[in-house]
Amino acid sequence: MEQKTKKNLALSILGIVLVVFLSFKFGIPLLVNLSLFLSGSQSKVETKIQSSSFIAPPVLDSFPEATTSASIIISGIASKKQTVNLYINYNLVDTVKAGDDGKFSFKQTIKPGENIIQAKSVVNEKESDFSNTIITAFKNAPPYLSLNSPTDGQSFSKDQNIASIKGATDTDAKVTINGFWAITDSNGNFSYSLPLQNGENKIRVEAIDIAGNKAIKEIKIIYSP
Repeated sequence: MEQKTKKNLALSILGIVLVVFLSFKFGIPLLVNLSLFLSGSQSKVETKIQSSSFIAPPVLDSFPEATTSASIIISGIASKKQTVNLYINYNLVDTVKAGDDGKFSFKQTIKPGENIIQAKSVVNEKESDFSNTIITAFKNAPPYLSLNSPTDGQSFSKDQNIASIKGATDTDAKVTINGFWAITDSNGNFSYSLPLQNGENKIRVEAIDIAGNKAIKEIKIIYSP
């Protein structure tokens, strides 16, 4: 009887050792693999959620760098029937919904000077990043224009058959002298060498800024060889 008990005890111990061995051999790696699998699945789900939360920004159509009108129309394209917020100088100024074709437009009044125009798409009250940026200047006044030389009515004689036309204008303006482009530096100073004809010579100086505003000065000089 005692021998049988010892035998059963030995078999029990052997069984426990075998179970522990098999657990370490197969059970723990299985648990680890299962944990890694579940972790990977969760990561994929999170990545998918993050991807689905991306909101594509709208695209604004090109616009002139300057305008003489304060009233402008800003257009662009977004996703079908998507809500679009318009920002001017980083301030939210208007909201519209794109059409079935994704197109949208805003009619806005801008302030004098530089205007920075951007837009954002909106989905479930969440905004996208800013769209491409449009910078336009509202200018409705003629550019500055001064004519330093020659003076009106000035006389030229003998070998003075070329008049040096000099003056100044705005840095964003271009200057023509009797229809020919003058040389203008970064400070707005311009110059042009004008061949003179016998007698009265009319000189027309015209400055045109980036918005198309013009300033004109006209003088007459006399050449007597």
